[in-house]
Amino acid sequence: MLGSIRKFSSSIFAKVFLFIVAIPFIFWGMGDVFRSGNQNTIVKIGKEKISTKDFVEYLDNYTAPNEELNESLLESKLYNFIGEQLLEKEIENLKIILSKSSLSKIIKNEKSFQKDGNFSRTEYEKFLITNGLTAVTFERNMLNQSKKKQITDFVSGGILPSQFLVEVIYDKINQKRNIQIVNVKDLIDKKINFSEDQILDHYKKNKENYIYSYKTISYKEINPLNLIGNEEFDDLFFEKIDKIDDYIVEGKDLNFILEKFNLDSAVEITSDKYGKNKEGKGVKNFPYTLIKQIFLQTEPDQTILTVHENKYFVFKILKSEEVQKEINDMNIKKAVLIDLKNISKRKFVTNIINKINNNKFNKIDFDNLLKKEGIAAKKIFLENLNDNKELTENLVKQIYSYPEEKVILVADMGLSEVYLVYIDEVENVTISKESEDYKKYLKLSKAKMVTDLYAAYDSYLQKKYKVEINYNAFDNLKKNIK
Repeated sequence: MLGSIRKFSSSIFAKVFLFIVAIPFIFWGMGDVFRSGNQNTIVKIGKEKISTKDFVEYLDNYTAPNEELNESLLESKLYNFIGEQLLEKEIENLKIILSKSSLSKIIKNEKSFQKDGNFSRTEYEKFLITNGLTAVTFERNMLNQSKKKQITDFVSGGILPSQFLVEVIYDKINQKRNIQIVNVKDLIDKKINFSEDQILDHYKKNKENYIYSYKTISYKEINPLNLIGNEEFDDLFFEKIDKIDDYIVEGKDLNFILEKFNLDSAVEITSDKYGKNKEGKGVKNFPYTLIKQIFLQTEPDQTILTVHENKYFVFKILKSEEVQKEINDMNIKKAVLIDLKNISKRKFVTNIINKINNNKFNKIDFDNLLKKEGIAAKKIFLENLNDNKELTENLVKQIYSYPEEKVILVADMGLSEVYLVYIDEVENVTISKESEDYKKYLKLSKAKMVTDLYAAYDSYLQKKYKVEINYNAFDNLKKNIK
């Protein structure tokens, strides 16, 4: 991830939001964990206690609209949060600084803020307003990002890979593969036939899983036509948007804003975090990505101004409620059936993986299983690591991490796509220095070396700073976010 930040830093939005942090903190070699009853501290680094509130603010700021905060992602966010703290300590330790004049030059040279080749204060102000930022927040993030870039340059400067490493990278990406695959869904679907008693029994035992959270939201879409009477996103429009933002900071509510700017009445919707109302139908005219953001919002009655795909929305949460869904609801019955099917799928997958890991499932077993179930394997030819014509990029990458004549099981995170795969043949390829693509793979090889260097640097930081995680606080936070 140290490598990712260098590439990411070229984006102006990265400099603002910093969705990717520099150190992917890993648990190996860390200090002891602690389980005190103190819910205010989520992690200790050395003698410094870092509050749960700081981590929650990090989640609010650095969770992308399309990210679902499940347990796995939340843990990943925690590791990245800790990595961010470690990197800040290292910046302080190395006394890395950036003067105000240097920061000013960086901002003025940013192409997003230029007009006719020169820095435009107007373009800068429009950018801040459009993204809901203050100059202080933006410049602080730019400052931190620039300091992090200095560290990445310090760690990885001056390296050059050998021709052998270039050829290794080239072959890894471009080798060709003949594989045989079978969709696990086809293997288990015929076996799945749940009775009404099984469905009801699962529902009763897991009733709490079918409690749905709903939020009632009052909102108004704001556009140039209803705010200033024309369809242009001009300076007057942004001035009024800026004024609305000021009123919200002052504590004014939604009704005040609607009346102050002669806007029509707000619209009310009730939705769960998946963008569906109590009848299970999709909510209309309000972006799903904003609904997901709202479910991260913990303070009721707070008026918020936000932008989504050049559309502005001002809204507030009127109420939150928990609703126990009953099994006679067809949507719940479908949800129970999906859960039961997923349980069966996980059992099947776990069984196969255990056999593969213990060398008890080879090509003969692969063929015998398909013959028993009356299913034929699909033959696929993969041109290279990026060949996603038949399978998703993630699944192809998994396949390319194993040798030929190997039976493997590949799956996505949610097990919605699971395939049993036999790697029939691997055709290796080479590249010469005279090739037009050689420079490209030279850069990729260097990037691989840089990534390895960053991994070593991660290990160094983990040993340098003692990290203790309060799992009681983290477990409690997981319950509250779900």
